[in-house]
Amino acid sequence: MANNKLNMNFDFLISQIDDAHQILQKNAVKAVNIHITLRNWLIGFYIVEYEQKGEDRAKYGTKLLVNLGVNILRNNCWVGKP
Repeated sequence: MANNKLNMNFDFLISQIDDAHQILQKNAVKAVNIHITLRNWLIGFYIVEYEQKGEDRAKYGTKLLVNLGVNILRNNCWVGKP
């Protein structure tokens, strides 16, 4: 790259840093959104499989989501975990 030296001045430096930040920040947000969507889909899948136990429909009145929420809070699930 010796022959392709950038004509670097302070404003250009700021612009390059900002451009890199903006592009990479957008990519990071997209990646996080994709992974959160996958996580939520898997959690829903696990809940449905547990609740239906292979049947077409789940039984009503089991309060599964309430019980899950209470246990998740009680056990500090996800607190401080990456």
